[in-house]
This record gives sequence, C-alpha cells and structure tokens, in this order.
Amino acid sequence: MSRARAPRPLILLFAALVAWPPPLAGAAEPVPLSGFSTAGADQQRALEARYDGLLKAENLRAWMQRMSSRPHHLGSPGGKANAEFARDQFRAWGYDVRIDEYQVLFPTPRLRRVELLAPQRFVAKLQEPAVAGDATSGQHVLQLPTYNAYSIDGDVTAELVYVNRGIPADYEELARRGIDVRGKVVIARYGGSWRGIKPKVAAEHGALACLIYTDPDGDGYSAGEEYPKGGYRPQDGVQRGSVADMPLYPGDPLTPGVGATADARRLPREQAPTLTKIPVLPISWADAKPLLAALAGPVAPASWRGALPLTYHIGPGPAKVRVQLAFDWKLVPAYDVIATMPGAERPDEWIVRGNHRDAWVNGAADPVSGAVALMEEARAIGELAQAGFRPKRTLVYALWDGEEQGLLGSVEWAEHHAEELRAKAVAYINSDSNSRGALGIGGSHTLQRFVNEIARDVPDPKHAVSVADRMRAFDMVGSEPGDRQRALDGADLPLEALGSGSDYTPFLQHLGIASLNLGFGGEGHYGQYHSIYDSFDHYVRFMDPDFAYGIALAKVAGRATLRLAQAELLPFQGQAFADTVAGYVDEVEALAVRQRRDTAARNRAIAAGAFATTAPPDEPRVAPTPQPELPHFNFAPLRNALERVRAAARAWDHASARGAAAAPEARALADAALRQLERALTRDEGLPGRPWFRHHVYAPGFYTGYGVKTLPGVREAIEERRDAEVEREVVRAAEVLEAFAARLDAATRALE
Repeated sequence: MSRARAPRPLILLFAALVAWPPPLAGAAEPVPLSGFSTAGADQQRALEARYDGLLKAENLRAWMQRMSSRPHHLGSPGGKANAEFARDQFRAWGYDVRIDEYQVLFPTPRLRRVELLAPQRFVAKLQEPAVAGDATSGQHVLQLPTYNAYSIDGDVTAELVYVNRGIPADYEELARRGIDVRGKVVIARYGGSWRGIKPKVAAEHGALACLIYTDPDGDGYSAGEEYPKGGYRPQDGVQRGSVADMPLYPGDPLTPGVGATADARRLPREQAPTLTKIPVLPISWADAKPLLAALAGPVAPASWRGALPLTYHIGPGPAKVRVQLAFDWKLVPAYDVIATMPGAERPDEWIVRGNHRDAWVNGAADPVSGAVALMEEARAIGELAQAGFRPKRTLVYALWDGEEQGLLGSVEWAEHHAEELRAKAVAYINSDSNSRGALGIGGSHTLQRFVNEIARDVPDPKHAVSVADRMRAFDMVGSEPGDRQRALDGADLPLEALGSGSDYTPFLQHLGIASLNLGFGGEGHYGQYHSIYDSFDHYVRFMDPDFAYGIALAKVAGRATLRLAQAELLPFQGQAFADTVAGYVDEVEALAVRQRRDTAARNRAIAAGAFATTAPPDEPRVAPTPQPELPHFNFAPLRNALERVRAAARAWDHASARGAAAAPEARALADAALRQLERALTRDEGLPGRPWFRHHVYAPGFYTGYGVKTLPGVREAIEERRDAEVEREVVRAAEVLEAFAARLDAATRALE
C-alpha cells in the first residue's frame, strides 16, 4: 500500500558524496552500540559480518519472479499459493511456522460502467491493456479489474463537477465561487491526500458519486516516458486501492477491535461505518479526458490544472454522467504466514518483523520487493541458527495478507493477539515496497539513535559511503535550511513520524508497541503503482535491476532485528523523543495563534464585503458565514508535562549509557519498564470520534488518511474548530507524557 518516496533533487548529490568524509575516519576506538557493552558490541558486529556474508541477491530475484508470476490478491489462488510457498521456505530455514486464517469482507465488482451522456456520448473503457515486453500484463482472466474496494453499490446520473484533489480546502474554494456539489457527480485527481478522503469529503458536501483519475502531471508523460518505453504510467493505467474510511479504524470493516476469526461477532454490512457513503471508482486519464473536456463553467485556478491538453473547467455541467457500480459482497480467507524462532534467554520478549505479501495484481514492487528482502533476512538468520546461533529474545516474522484492502491481515492478527502482544512485544519493524535510492526511516522517536547507528554501519550499495551519509548528502542539496545544517553538523537523522498506509499501524497506534518503518526509494520510476504494470519485467528495468537495494534493506532491517534481539539492555532513549515532542507542542501553540489571526482577518473581510468580489460576475455570489473568534487556550499542562519528560529523558540517557554493564536482574527490570514506554502514550478511550486509534502522539489525520497528525487530539480539535475540546485534549496529551516520564523514571531506578 505504501508508495515509494518521490525523487528528491539530485543536483550536486554526487559531488556531496565524494566530498563527504568517510565515517569513523581516524577513529581510535570503535563507536559503541546502544544497549551493548564494549564486549557485547564486538560480538554483535562479528555476528552481523557473518550475517552480511550470507545474503544473496539471486534469491530475491528468483523469489520475486515466482511470487509475482500471477495475480495474488486477497482471496485468490495465487495468494494462497504464495502463502504456502513462504511457509515451506520458513520451515526449511528452521522456524516454527504456521498460517493464521481470518475471514474478512472483500467486495469485488460485478458491474462497472461510466458513461458521458451529454453534451456528447462516451463510454469509459475501464480496462488496462497488455503491453509488449511485459509477460504478465495480459493475464486478464486472473486480474482484479480497476476499482476501489469498499465503495458502495450505486446507479447515479447527474452533472459533473471537477474538484481538483477533492480535499476540504478544494471545497472551500468551490464555495467561494458559489459552486455547490450537492446532487452532482464529482471528479477528483489523485494526490493531495489518501484516496479514501476524496469520496468521504465529497459525501459530506452532498455529492452523489466520485470518480478519481491519475493526471499525467506527476505520474505519466509529463514526468517521463510512459511504460513500456519508460517507467511511468501509460494513458490507460489505473491506480486501484481501498477507500474504506481507515482514519476511523483499519482492518476488516465488520469486526472493529476484534480478530476476524470464523466465529467472531460481525456488524451487519449496512452498519459498517468505514464503507463509503457514495459510489466511487478510479479511472485512467484516457477515460477522464473526455469527461473533463465536456465541462464548462469557470476555468479552474492555476493550481488545479494538470498536464492534459485541455482547458480545465470546474463545471457543473454541461457534462452529464452516469456511474453504475455493483459488487459481490463476500467473506474471503486472509492468510498470515507467522514464523517464530524462540529466544534462548528471554523467550517472552518478542521482536516482530513484518511485510505484507498480497498485491492488487502481480505486485512485484508493492509488496514483493519488500517481502523477498524480509525472506532473505530470515533465511540468513536461519542459517546462522543452523550453525549454532540462538537469539536471546524471540523473533517473530510475519508476511501479512490483505494489506492492500486496509491492513486486514496485520490488524486482525494484532487484535486477535492483543493481550499477548501488549505483554511481550518489544518492537515491530515494518517494510513494504522497496527500490533504489536513499533510505527512508520513520517510527518511534525513542528508537532514533538506534536507527541512526544502524544507518551509519550499512554501506550504500552504489556509493562508497554509508546509507546514513547518503541521506545526509540528500539533505545537503535539499530545500530546507534545517536539513542542510543538520547534515553539516553530523547530527542524528530525524525519524519521520508515522501516520498510516502500512502494517505498523495496529502495532503502534492501537497497541502502543514501538515501531519502525524502513525502505529505500526515490530513484525508481513508480508509474506502475497498483496497476497491472507492477510486474517483474517493470521492476528489473526501472526499480532495482540487480536487487542491490533489496540486499541493503535486508542489511538494515536485519541489523534492527538482531540488535533488538541481542541487546543486553533495550536501546530505547529519551532525548530525541523529548526534543521531537517539544517541536510538536510548539506547532500546536502556533497553530492556535494562526487560527485566531486568520479567523479574525476572515471575519473582517466578510464584514467589509470583500468576499463578494471573489466570484466571477456571471456566477452566484455567496456570502460566507462569520466564524466565532477562537478563544485563548491554556497549554500549561502540556508544557509542564514536557518538562517532566525532558528531566526523565536526561536521567535515563545518562543511566543507560552504562546500563549494559549492570546486573542482569537490574537490566531485566529496566527492560520491563522500557517495553511499556510506547504503551504509556496510549489511552483506552482513544482519540475523539475514533476510539480504535489510542496513541496520543502519532495518528493518521482524519482528513489526511496516510499523513500523520502529531499530538492528534489537540491538533485536530484546533484545526476543526472543536474549541470546547481543545483544553480537554491538552490535558489528555499531558497525562500520557507524564505516564511516559514515569516509565523512564522506573527504568532509571532499576539501574540505580
């Protein structure tokens, strides 16, 4: 489901790489590893050197070619065959392995039709054609058609309105122009938010149906040569995807909060809140072009215009369309492959490592590129085990099913095993798609130093620097002054805060398990996303031809898994978390000031009649309603809690620097407190209006979907003008920070 990062500027990159000093040049002593004594670090590095020597790129290539040889979506024969193949591999490598099955709702289309009725007639093809040179693109009988999962059925005929990206700000622009989408069909282009936000916001504004197309401005001929000549999306390419309202809760729509076992209690389908309220369908730009060309009305603002050779009008009309959708609503099995290597010393402490294995079609990049890196990682550790190695803590490897439909496999497994995971899980390490480029790292900021140490120790496969220094080189030529200064200072690379879009979500944001999300990208051509062109042939031409970055991912994720498993003291630290949260507190305070200022300015403009001139002379003029002035909020509880976290972080980081040498009993007590650090940031009642999301520092945004909202209860209450809730959410956020500080204090006392 996760999409690779967009390419960043490459000007001067190689000059920066050449000029960059090699890490540890002239160092007299080895750099320590968090959580290890000096002797323990030496042993760990020797283990990792043996591990690196076992990794083979030819395995990744062979497994990808096999696993992407036919469609393997949720509920398909190809999906089951891949699960059984992976199970047999793990068993041969010495793991205890099983397939956990869940019964999940998965609608597939019975009817899809989009027709332009006026001012002329056009019937959309809704079909991706096979292309020369792609061996699997012609498997139409086995392929899922182009559609959005969890759209409702419907038959709608109405005028068409173009809504740009279809996010709330776009509807505000329409309102300023006096354009109402009630009773209309809207057409939105991909981008600006996760796709499921578009029908959600359209329905809130009274639209009857939603079409989503991929404009070639960023994913087509405007970006580069189309497939198969180049790697970008061809004119008939379509981005499939789920449109379930995952900001409410991910996973099976009928079993929120509980594993979707065969005997689970299920909601009636008509009561499932995450299904769309209106029909929605994705289409290609070739199918969208005649619809957009038939629109009249005002010319779209400059920022709304894509790369199609037409004038972008908003409408409504005279374009009139009919959208017909009907689905086969059925339960299908989801197969999670779970492989375990018990820990020799602390079997009840689990390191969970996952990647999904299901795809919308053949899915070579998404997700097989990440899945085969995980498999090679597990195979190499299995080979170490056959030579006598045993991890101290238990390793749990997972290949999830149903991720594409809304994280179904991981969510149902995590809900089903929630109590055991809360008691035993140390961390969850996730990957998804992978290609060539720079390492992307996101996750819990208590693991920021830990991940930086790993990035420092892994060489980039194409350049004579570490992956950390290559990331710094990107920062040096980036656009943000802070990025450049941090690179020059050699400071730790910051982790991205995690929103949603991949399988870390149930672990981090529902159960409060410290999580990481890892993957390389930024240089591959990603125009095949969620289409039939995500194939082995496309991947080896345009993504990671020699699988060098697949091996690099195995080295990074393998080190994360092995170091967490072998650490003498869990390598969680406090200062990066404290500094990061301090930035979030500054942001929400600044947001309140900005909202207060903007509201006052808007109300003054309304009173002066300034908005009356924003609509063209021939359009209705709508006077906006003034908003209440934003009150002044008391952020003191949050500031006070932050100071508690700062003090606890300083004490813990000082104590932990020598903690690996403490007595085993003391380290065990400290580890028990550290495992609960992330849990402390959750509350049982969850976030306002969406109790499944329990984390009060990181969550996907209610109107961004994948995009993260930090301090989400406070931030979204301010953004959405729920003024009466802001100070209540400030107190709740302060309470979880106080609880976090208390757990750090407990770990510090254990070592003392």
